[in-house]
Amino acid sequence: MTVGNRRRQPSLAQLRAFAAVAEHLHFRDAAAAIGMSQPALSGAVSALEETLGVTLVERTTRKVLLSPAGVRLAVRAKAVLAEVGALMEEADALRAPFTGALRLGVIPTVAPYLLPAVLRLVHERYPALDLQVHEEQTANLLEGLAGGRLDLLLLAVPLGVPGVTEMPLFDEDFVLVTPLGHRLGGRQGIPREVLRELNLLLLDEGHCLRDQALEICREAGRAGVPATTTAAGLSTLVQLVAGGLGVTLLPRTAVDVETTRAGRLLTGCFTDPAPTRRIALAMRTGTARAAEYEQLAVALREAMRGLPVRILGS
Repeated sequence: MTVGNRRRQPSLAQLRAFAAVAEHLHFRDAAAAIGMSQPALSGAVSALEETLGVTLVERTTRKVLLSPAGVRLAVRAKAVLAEVGALMEEADALRAPFTGALRLGVIPTVAPYLLPAVLRLVHERYPALDLQVHEEQTANLLEGLAGGRLDLLLLAVPLGVPGVTEMPLFDEDFVLVTPLGHRLGGRQGIPREVLRELNLLLLDEGHCLRDQALEICREAGRAGVPATTTAAGLSTLVQLVAGGLGVTLLPRTAVDVETTRAGRLLTGCFTDPAPTRRIALAMRTGTARAAEYEQLAVALREAMRGLPVRILGS
């Protein structure tokens, strides 16, 4: 075959545009997701259809549907983009460790309390590293890690997700946060069994901290959801407690920040063994930057020794 007769091949921009449309089934949402204008995205998808010689999407006035060919080729497009991302990642790792971009995903119940230590470490030890932080709930973080949108996660474990390697950093206890005047406020040695009867306020669904609190309640012998009042974040949650609507559980790293901000609160400690959570870094198994991320985990454990946590070994 001569060069002049060689078949045209799709561009990466066209594949990214089509993959975004296949995921969102909406041109405006897809364009926003990949930072492309809607006309440019539509043009890229049309150009891909012309290059491949098949119709990929069925456009109507109200929504976008994938054609049968589009359904099949969307899988291929995502696989190609994932491989390109892996190629770029490996090239970054080969060039030099702790340089280039590192896209770190962090859960909301960790970010405000641990990021100061993370940012200080990166600034002082890895000044050539372009750290990009994304705060999202666990499910979105895992999706981003699997799809190559994120490189590394800082979150609560265990995850039990195939293809994800966890690097534990520390364990921390939960404490009981109550309003002033509560019978358990400020007490030491609180038995877990009291959680069977307390009006325990929770975060909204989707937060792993909500799931952890529910699991602690189940271990204490409580059935069902403790309370109908929920909050989108820990700051709102402790404000509700300060207002007398109930009590809540906070990880110890969040206590100083949140109780000082809200005021009118007391904290109590549980009897040993206290309910705990484990925080870890998580990476794609087999990533080219595994050695780099393992070094970062070691450095983070050292940087977090001043926090009220139990540092775990390497």
